[in-house]
Amino acid sequence: MKIKPIYYHSMALAGFFGLFVLLMLWPTILAPSVHFPVALVLLITVTPLLLPMRGLLDRNRKSCAWAAYISLIYFIHGSAEAYANTDERLYASLEIMLSLMLFLGSTFYVRFSGKHS
Repeated sequence: MKIKPIYYHSMALAGFFGLFVLLMLWPTILAPSVHFPVALVLLITVTPLLLPMRGLLDRNRKSCAWAAYISLIYFIHGSAEAYANTDERLYASLEIMLSLMLFLGSTFYVRFSGKHS
């Protein structure tokens, strides 16, 4: 049984938008920071995710590869938060899961989508 590349792309998009929503809600509503301004936290956390967004939506293989690389930053952040901050372990676990969805979906999409575009 062969899985179509569009399903991998759908998994990558689900991980991308889930991660985007989580990163927007975490510092604003779920657990606001008392040490840093919300705007600064949003700027630092969401901006790297926005860089490959257009290409990811257009199914550009190079942008999907970059999205996979960028998702590793969020995987590392989620792992560190899950270990260090027990109060926000649920949010960190969600970040880990969504970043893995983005990583695996975009990696497999690039691998199985055919020739270079």
